[in-house]
Amino acid sequence: MEILRSVVVLLHLVGFAVLLGAWVTEAVSRRIRFTRVMDWGLTIAGVAGLILAAPWGIDYELNYVKLGIKFAILVVIGALLGIGSARQRRTGSLPPVMFWLVGILTLANAAIAVLW
Repeated sequence: MEILRSVVVLLHLVGFAVLLGAWVTEAVSRRIRFTRVMDWGLTIAGVAGLILAAPWGIDYELNYVKLGIKFAILVVIGALLGIGSARQRRTGSLPPVMFWLVGILTLANAAIAVLW
């Protein structure tokens, strides 16, 4: 069971890496836009995170406050990506504040996971 949990943790980290990597690529290229790769990274990290939040095969209590905050941030990132992508398709541009918020919130979510 521990091996399965470790695989899910790996998938969760890969999802985070895909989301943040795609965001950093766009930021370094000075292109303020959302990509499908960001959506895939969010989906992978979110699904793996929800699986990890289930109390299966562990001998300790989960920190549900931490998990709730991380889930709320995930929902906000998803909303920003969804709204921003729709606006990007409709108008061809994206408000820079939405783009930068996605990067900041993604890093904040990782910081909560590591530091809390």
